[in-house]
Amino acid sequence: MPSMHRSGSRPQLDLSKAAIQGNFEVKNPTILLPNQSDDISHLALDIGGSLIKLVYFSRHEDQSIDDKRKKTIKERLGISNGNRRSYPILGGRLHFVKFETTKISECLDFIHSKQLHRGGIHATGGGAYKFADLFKERLGVSLDKEDEMDCLVAGANFLLKAIRHEAFTHMEGQKEFVQIDTNDLFPYLLVNIGSGVSMIKVDGDGKFERVSGTNVGGGTYWGLGRLLTKCKSFDELLELSQRGDNRDHRHIGLSASTIASSFGKTISDKKELADYRPEDISLSLLRMISYNIGQISYLNALRFGLKRIFFGGFFIRGHAYTMDTISFAVQFWSKGEAQAMFLRHEGFLGALGAFMSYEKHGLDDLMVHQLVERFPMGAPYTGGRIHGPPLGDLNEKISWMEKFVLKGTEITAPVPMAPSGTTGLGGFEVPLSKGSTLRSDASALNVGVLHLVPTLEVFPLLADPKMYEPNTIDLADRSELEYWFTVLSEHLPDLVDKAVASEGGTDDAKRRGDAFARAFSAHLARLMEEPAAYGKLGLANLLELREECLREFQFLDAYRSIKQRENEASLAVLPDLLVELDSMSKETRLLMLIEGVLAANIFDWGSRACVDLYHKGTIIEIYRMSRNKMQRPWRVDDFDAFKERMLGSGDNKPRPHKRALLFVDNSGADVVLGMLPLARELLRRGTEVVLVANSLPALNDITAMELPDIVAEAAKHCDILRRAAEAGGLLVDAMINTLDGSKENSPSVPLMVVENGCGSPCIDLRQVSSELAAAAKNADLIILEGMGRALHTNFNARFKCEALKLAMVKNQRLAEKLIKGNIYDCVCRYEPAR
Repeated sequence: MPSMHRSGSRPQLDLSKAAIQGNFEVKNPTILLPNQSDDISHLALDIGGSLIKLVYFSRHEDQSIDDKRKKTIKERLGISNGNRRSYPILGGRLHFVKFETTKISECLDFIHSKQLHRGGIHATGGGAYKFADLFKERLGVSLDKEDEMDCLVAGANFLLKAIRHEAFTHMEGQKEFVQIDTNDLFPYLLVNIGSGVSMIKVDGDGKFERVSGTNVGGGTYWGLGRLLTKCKSFDELLELSQRGDNRDHRHIGLSASTIASSFGKTISDKKELADYRPEDISLSLLRMISYNIGQISYLNALRFGLKRIFFGGFFIRGHAYTMDTISFAVQFWSKGEAQAMFLRHEGFLGALGAFMSYEKHGLDDLMVHQLVERFPMGAPYTGGRIHGPPLGDLNEKISWMEKFVLKGTEITAPVPMAPSGTTGLGGFEVPLSKGSTLRSDASALNVGVLHLVPTLEVFPLLADPKMYEPNTIDLADRSELEYWFTVLSEHLPDLVDKAVASEGGTDDAKRRGDAFARAFSAHLARLMEEPAAYGKLGLANLLELREECLREFQFLDAYRSIKQRENEASLAVLPDLLVELDSMSKETRLLMLIEGVLAANIFDWGSRACVDLYHKGTIIEIYRMSRNKMQRPWRVDDFDAFKERMLGSGDNKPRPHKRALLFVDNSGADVVLGMLPLARELLRRGTEVVLVANSLPALNDITAMELPDIVAEAAKHCDILRRAAEAGGLLVDAMINTLDGSKENSPSVPLMVVENGCGSPCIDLRQVSSELAAAAKNADLIILEGMGRALHTNFNARFKCEALKLAMVKNQRLAEKLIKGNIYDCVCRYEPAR
């Protein structure tokens, strides 16, 4: 088949040797393009008077692995390669970048260096016309110009439907994220504040009308401010307002937030312009314009019966006082019945809308659970002014981090600049951000990279997905935030040592380890200064950020050798444990199994207390010590209720569970001596068992890639596990030798392994793998094990089926906070089906 070339700016796809992947009978199968460059990108621009906003897509899909386990699982669970969409979503990343319009040459260098213009460029904003010839001259492409209003609305609709923590309120300096029900999004009022103000009533995708506006907007503020204060830039004027004085209100008996006459005091004052402080003039101007915009917006919302008002545009720019003032005006005039809301990506609405004007961009059907926002290091991690493009390769990123300095509340970070004639990726400038100094952009929210993961789904057994909140610990509590930041900071040196050792301790590994430590410390410093900078913050988000930061500096499995050593030690004693368990009655054995899970859960390299234990004894010694401490009643003890459900009483013999999902935690004794024997007991009862493990490494947690080898080794000593593993497709060679003499005639129910879709010690069940979602559909028992999955997250989660949450609490503060107990207390929480 010859290559296809489309005219104009449409992407050029190389269809040579194209082939259908998988079953030809599947509707809309995946089509492989072996000769197509993976990094072909759509690029869209919003070129304004001050800033150029870029949105571009890069495809970064992992290569398909010929995994027999995955194929068997897909067949058994009925997962096809088909895609319900008319145009499938590509796995990849959506990037957001800003340049100052005065530095458009740097922007062009950046586009050229990444070859982003190969698929054409869609553009909106006044600069799309002003700079059209320059783009043609420098890049050889004609800009496809898109209507500004169309783009604005399309961008807002996408963000509100696809990003979980996109909208927020801002009152008295406090951000609060608002969860938007996508089924109840429309209609709403979109207020875009640029030089003037446009008020747009949005009724649906592609359905909107401009219903009002005012010519008193950002241009008014900048124009009058320039005349009255002699400021040279919009940002300088905003910065002045931070130092303005509200006390004039108090002199006449009004609060600082009371709406009164703007500049009215100058009538009675016998002063000239030079007698007034520029800071107070700037503040009064800002307040005057913001109050009026807020009032007119609310009156238009009232006019059309709209419940939601979203504000965006160049005038806001993440400026705290501007948002506070608009919010106060809406609240004042609505008597508290309406709220002003703002968007984290508000500066990118137009560029996003232009991106979505591409034919077949694949984002229309994207769901919120298929987007994962991550925050790699780059310019500008500090979330304020944009000084240059994101960083390029890893070496450049490491060089950048090596120039990073952190002193108290002062953050000094070199940001890449693009000198004339470069690729847009070299040179450094050193901007300054001080946590104790307010800046016009000090409260700006960071915009990360959106990873598009079309295989993620919502866990179908959540009782109420809309009400589900994964995080148990509320980091909005400043004391909690400071405590967990301290814990993570203190754990950092040990983690760096393990990461460097996992890569052989080479000079390169040491350099990357140092860069990782600086990067993660920078994230913590940023979040300490502004906890909402990356969206709503929970402990699970912090732990995942740490793992992502490790992977960013190519530490893919920092605990690899430790996990291997602990797995081997635990497998060596497993046969004796199984013999001991088999000699017990059913009642005694069930108790010993639950005790075994709780005792083995002590092996956690994420806990400082447990790391200290590792230095005082062997894995088996620690396990025995832990077993000896298993005295009932536990701090949370629902074992008797669980035993009643499993074994019944008297003549009451309950039915076995059909399928159990076991969310496993740590490698070594935790999975081998704790969860595998429990899985074996369920299999003995005729219950299908699905072991759910991480897709990617995190601390010493077991992964779905590692688990089949452990099961295969354990199966050599147990006929029950062997039969089940064969039925579940875990054993490539079915002729495995068993060393135990027992040939129990147990049913050959399958033992399967699925990946959970994440690489964190915790799990957010709003975003799980399609494998896990499919396995859950016939499950009637969930067992969540470990602090990360059963305590830090999901302790309060409710499910449609029975759930058992098992964990040893290995942190004193968490024990006190969560269960009013002490370190090493145990949780056995059983929840019947709802």
